[in-house]
Amino acid sequence: MAYTSSSLHLHKNLLLPKPYSGKASSSRSVAFVPAAKINGVNGHAKKAQVNGKVQINGDGGVKKGVNGMAGAVNGHGKTHINGHDRIHLSVSTGGAGGQDGFGLRVAFQGAPGAYSEFAAKTALPGCYTVPCRAFADALAAVVGGAVDRAILPVESTMEGTTLRNYDLLLRHDLVVVQEINLFVHYCLLAMPGVRAAEVRRVISHPMALAHCGRALTRLGVDREPVEDTAGAVEMLRSNRMLDTAAIASPRAADLYGLDVLAHGLQDESWNVTRFLLLSKPPSPVMLPMDAGAKTSMVVAHRGGSMMVVLKVLSAFSSRNISLTKLEVINNDGAGGAAGTHIMILDTSARGAPTLRAFPHVLYIDCEGAAADPRVREAIKEIERFAVFVRVLGWYAADSNVYDLQ
Repeated sequence: MAYTSSSLHLHKNLLLPKPYSGKASSSRSVAFVPAAKINGVNGHAKKAQVNGKVQINGDGGVKKGVNGMAGAVNGHGKTHINGHDRIHLSVSTGGAGGQDGFGLRVAFQGAPGAYSEFAAKTALPGCYTVPCRAFADALAAVVGGAVDRAILPVESTMEGTTLRNYDLLLRHDLVVVQEINLFVHYCLLAMPGVRAAEVRRVISHPMALAHCGRALTRLGVDREPVEDTAGAVEMLRSNRMLDTAAIASPRAADLYGLDVLAHGLQDESWNVTRFLLLSKPPSPVMLPMDAGAKTSMVVAHRGGSMMVVLKVLSAFSSRNISLTKLEVINNDGAGGAAGTHIMILDTSARGAPTLRAFPHVLYIDCEGAAADPRVREAIKEIERFAVFVRVLGWYAADSNVYDLQ
């Protein structure tokens, strides 16, 4: 699908989550610890040796604690990068922050240990995760009732929304019920005992290889794309590949018993991916009256993009509603062929939901729930001049960034 796009994102308030005191579970879940405020991380640190591991591209400078380990807060490590603190999450058997996920089944794309799985366990502590081969399979599992939720990465600070999972969302009758932002920390993993000098090839998801391009060039290794980061680790382990390393998370190293040869492989030190959790309608999540809410919607039209954008902005600004995302997608297919248009499932159509094709689409996130009178009025105003409007869901706004390092 061919696109030209532009987007406007308001700065996130990157605060650490508050502690959660939930019931304990014997299942693996992600726990986090409240600590200092997170600020933006910019620039790159020089290579440094930390516990014998090479630090590449801005993850050096770990504050040492007792016995040479990283400085800890309530048993959790905390790294100091360019003068700023970043929280570290740990996999534990206790309760964790976010919504209660006990008894919920969450589908994700990839093998066990994928970033999507850790995002799901962070968002819904205690949930049971179900690996799927493709993102479409994860959504189909929700539609078919095999699972309760699916989690999709939809945008990142390095790629924008070239993660085209929004297209998948638009084609299904599902609603957004939660969001989570995950700090993506790439590591170079190898079989136990393998040294960095022995590595001739690196395997991982194509996006991970692209995100670590400069580091891989300095290492002088060949690159081979595979389906996902955790799948690369699984392949490495099952085939006992001694001349090959994989790019994945430090948690994947723990899960598969691999050595971490290098930390912080990513070219850009601030690398955050936003995930959305989806469910069948109506939304099963009840928002507290005092909770900060966010509404996601899509607005489709057939021409005059700039005029539509201005009218949309006016509809929200006149009611003092802030936007946290506004992305304009314009189809640039030659001749405007319908086959290259954006397909959206019209769930309001009489009878069975119908797929409709549109050349121009606006993705919008605004503050407030769709049930809020101001937001409802803004949507009604947009419906008067737009060809099509679909609310994708409203949910608790979470501007925290969670780190699994």
